[in-house]
Amino acid sequence: MRRRRWAALLCSLSALVLNGVAATAPAFAASAAPGTGGYVALGDSYSAGLGAGGYDGASGDCKRSIRSYPALWRAAHSPSSFAFTACAGARTGDVVEDQLGPLNRSTSLVSITIGGNDAGFADTVTTCVLQGERACLQRVVQARSYISTTLPGKLDQVYDAIHSKAPSAEVVVMGYPRFYKLGGGCAVGISEKSRAALNAADDDINAVIAKRAADHGFSFAGVNATFKGHEICSGDPWLHSVTLPVEESYHPTASGQSGGYLPAFSSAV
Repeated sequence: MRRRRWAALLCSLSALVLNGVAATAPAFAASAAPGTGGYVALGDSYSAGLGAGGYDGASGDCKRSIRSYPALWRAAHSPSSFAFTACAGARTGDVVEDQLGPLNRSTSLVSITIGGNDAGFADTVTTCVLQGERACLQRVVQARSYISTTLPGKLDQVYDAIHSKAPSAEVVVMGYPRFYKLGGGCAVGISEKSRAALNAADDDINAVIAKRAADHGFSFAGVNATFKGHEICSGDPWLHSVTLPVEESYHPTASGQSGGYLPAFSSAV
């Protein structure tokens, strides 16, 4: 997610890790089959593939990965063209301003994750990790308020812009996974109440994204089903907990991209 926020926390979170605390489609259907025309992958770090490794050096701070679900889908389906503009740290405004250039009337498929950075993902998780349960629960309340009151309008701006530039594309809006398996095997880290609160915020943002996507005629592809049993505190997590480099914390691993995001996206196309 937003790199400048993560950078400010590197020293504090690094210390925690080292001490063992942290266990690139609707509006409406195109005349061609989705993906046989151009495919454009938009969004934030969850679409860029931050956390999965294998980054394209040319993408710089955007951290686009060859192991991300857009890159994996492209390799499997060979669309006529592929533009990968998703970028770690992107907010809704960044998508509108910086990522929509490749979209046009011949684009047949678009994917996107967006909204987490607008809702304060980095700040919320950091508060929970560093400041304890009470501060965590208060910060989650703030994030959930933003998600319910402000984020819908931000998403509308993005979805309107996508439809305006690529009116025949199938647009698949991807959700975010719940972070934690409650009652799982984490012996250290944040409290169970804090984990449940973060999961509730994930559910809120997914509900808002799904509703706004549907109202624009787009498809929503949730990933909670594909990530089930692979959350943090499970026996086989596909999400990083607090880790180094710190910016990869709370992002999908390569397995999360291939086993969590790719099947959900493929099923929606």
